[in-house]
Amino acid sequence: MRYLNIIHKVFNVFLVTGLFIGLLSTRTLAQEFDCTVTINTDQLEGTIYDYLDNFKPVLEDYINEYQWTEFDYQEHERINCQIQIVFNSASSDFSYAAEAVFQIQRPIYNTNTKTTTVLLNDKTWEFSFPEGKSLIHDELQFDALTGFIDFYVYMMLGYDFDTFSKLGGDPYFSKAQNILNLAQSSQAIGWARANNNRRNRNILVSEMMTSSYHPLREAYYEYHRLGLDKFIDSPSDARQNILGALEKIQQNKRRATSNYLFDIFFDAKAREISAVFDEAETDLRLEAYELLRQTDQGHLSEYENLQN
Repeated sequence: MRYLNIIHKVFNVFLVTGLFIGLLSTRTLAQEFDCTVTINTDQLEGTIYDYLDNFKPVLEDYINEYQWTEFDYQEHERINCQIQIVFNSASSDFSYAAEAVFQIQRPIYNTNTKTTTVLLNDKTWEFSFPEGKSLIHDELQFDALTGFIDFYVYMMLGYDFDTFSKLGGDPYFSKAQNILNLAQSSQAIGWARANNNRRNRNILVSEMMTSSYHPLREAYYEYHRLGLDKFIDSPSDARQNILGALEKIQQNKRRATSNYLFDIFFDAKAREISAVFDEAETDLRLEAYELLRQTDQGHLSEYENLQN
């Protein structure tokens, strides 16, 4: 019971209906996502855009009702997903500029708790959505609306599968790469490897597909499967495994030419990591703090408790 209380403190206690079982089994017909979309149209003036109220259910159906992988998911295995979309501007032909934040969560084995796997933010999305437009999944032709969504769906799948097996996300990062290639041939906005923006879709998927970042991706597996999933049964071993994953990330970051993927990891995990080591033995807590101080200076305030 004591360790269950620690888990609740560590992971902010996202209670879910139904018990998560069969985590290691082959995902064995429901679709993969249980995704909720929220939209903000406050910056758009005029009642002409009121039909955008339909954008939320149309997009949720597009994501949740399509089968994105070859696996069958049980209802309790579906990936919890939140997408926040802010419409920044619109034109008379119903072309829009928007930004979006994608978040997915994954269950922690043997608990009713979920952990945020990744947060992805994109501020450069332009697409057309006239009233009555249908969303059709087409992997051979690029559309600025569905192509953007497909790209991030596959990125989210890649991150999720990486937490269950080493480099397990490869097939889905590859699909995202294919969408990027189609987008570039269409000259759509937001898909180029722009020199003035080192944090974009092109960089994101290209780096995830590069072997130079395999240690980071392997750390996702070690952090989640060998760390969080073992926390209830063996918190001491779990913390050691999480520390090992962080050491791997530190070493990979020292050799990397970009901090982008590492910042994505720590943006989602900093508070959680702090809570994981908060009740560790003093030596381990201080070792974790020193490693984090060197590796993730952007979240130092989250780790201050580990010095005490």
